[in-house]
Amino acid sequence: MDTIIAASKNKHKIEEMERITGAFGIRVISRSEAGIPDAFDVEEDGVTFEENSLKKAAAIMNYSGKAAIADDSGLVVDYLDGAPGVHSARFAGDECDDEKNNDKILALLKDVPYEKRTARFVSVITLVFPDGEKLVARGECEGHILTERRGSGGFGYDPLFLPNGESLTFGEISAERKNQISHRAGALQKLEELIREKGL
Repeated sequence: MDTIIAASKNKHKIEEMERITGAFGIRVISRSEAGIPDAFDVEEDGVTFEENSLKKAAAIMNYSGKAAIADDSGLVVDYLDGAPGVHSARFAGDECDDEKNNDKILALLKDVPYEKRTARFVSVITLVFPDGEKLVARGECEGHILTERRGSGGFGYDPLFLPNGESLTFGEISAERKNQISHRAGALQKLEELIREKGL
């Protein structure tokens, strides 16, 4: 197995995946590279990251007949009872963007003290094969939500998230450092272990 199809349309996620999967000889190609029409979409109606990740990977695999990988990830804020969770991408509404999502988080956490702003990024990556085999890996990165954005790097909620033990937000740290400590890095490292265990 040297090539798998990414279910995601998010180029940032694909880049993060390939930076890490490339270390063990697996190339991640985009949907468009695999000839999957842009109009082909999968409704992410699961209630957990695991459900959405599996649904997306299975749909791409069934359509293409080839191994497919999907990531479902998001921000879980304790003070907000786990929100935005699986709704992270559209937290501020269907027509929202990163800025509006971040604005909503800041508004909901207004005047909440730092010690109660605990949160984690979660990533669940599922790799499915045409023979029915599936590998599921989960990664988490613990931290806090700041009261203002810091940094212009990354995407999504990165400028608001300060990982535990770090002095820079996900919007400020280098891609290299993020790939060492991020939720997606953790999930991909676990996936690598599963791939080696299976001898794939």
